[in-house]
Amino acid sequence: MLTSSIVPAQTRPTNPFGLVYQNAITKNLPGVVNIHPVTYKLNNIQISANIYTPANYNPSRQYPAVVVAHPNGGVKEQVAGLYAQRLAEKGYITIVADAAYQGASGGQPRNVDKPAFRIEDIRGMADFITQYAGVDASRLGLLGICGGGGYSLKAAQTDKRFKTVATLSMFNSGLVRRNGFMNSGLATIQQRLAQATEARAREAAGGEVLYAAATKITDEMADKMPFDLYREGHYYYNRTYPHPNSTFRYTMSSLLDLMEFDAASNMDLINQPLLMMAGSKADTYYMTDTAFNLATGTKEKELFLIPGATHIQTYYVPEYVEQAMNKLSEFFGKYL
Repeated sequence: MLTSSIVPAQTRPTNPFGLVYQNAITKNLPGVVNIHPVTYKLNNIQISANIYTPANYNPSRQYPAVVVAHPNGGVKEQVAGLYAQRLAEKGYITIVADAAYQGASGGQPRNVDKPAFRIEDIRGMADFITQYAGVDASRLGLLGICGGGGYSLKAAQTDKRFKTVATLSMFNSGLVRRNGFMNSGLATIQQRLAQATEARAREAAGGEVLYAAATKITDEMADKMPFDLYREGHYYYNRTYPHPNSTFRYTMSSLLDLMEFDAASNMDLINQPLLMMAGSKADTYYMTDTAFNLATGTKEKELFLIPGATHIQTYYVPEYVEQAMNKLSEFFGKYL
């Protein structure tokens, strides 16, 4: 059955910004955090992003900035927007963008999910925000959530514009797409690679684009799922905080790139201060633990567990968001 930790669906007024999280901005007002929808081109693809500016923002001043990378299947209007808004409340200019081929950003076919593209999305956000009025480019931080956390680790390994990197509920997309969650798919690796190969060949021949994870999940199906991540993820994305641009599906051919990817490789290249946060009850914690222990290139690193939280609960439960925000405020405040 549905656990009591998942809040019931809330009746919300139509938000002109499309934001779906609790206490999201509905209008820009003087003297408070404001949101600025923007678009820009990245490798000839139009990217849709939101920039959050602190209260009483003055473009002639200099502010630290944070790039926020959204989860797999998520969009900028959900948890990534929540944390971007909360960081703006702490005095940071923040940017969160829909990944290329996803959300409101351009790119065809839809829902391509290749690691190289997601890492490039993060660099593209850095390109744009470091030229934004009032941003001190020498004080740029990075926060990645879920799959965005894994891609943020990779981006920070080589892009030293990021002076700090933080992750929340990090999800190693390549590891899971290859081995299955908690190694539940080891027996089918070659079968799934064959399917991905066939899908790529079909696309190249001008045929139908095939998708993975495209099944419409019912509540009854979700309730029978063995992992909190997927069970609670269904209720978060499809029931309590749904957004029409958010989808779990991705092109089957993306698996050719995903299954050779590992967010935890080359972790020794991170020499910036590193903060990795996870719920103490998160069934994804093993991914954070592995990557953290491999981060031998930085002298400043911290693993922060949020007591009692599962992976999805760190997205929206007020007490867990508050604990994560307090730690982020301390971390970015010290290093930015």
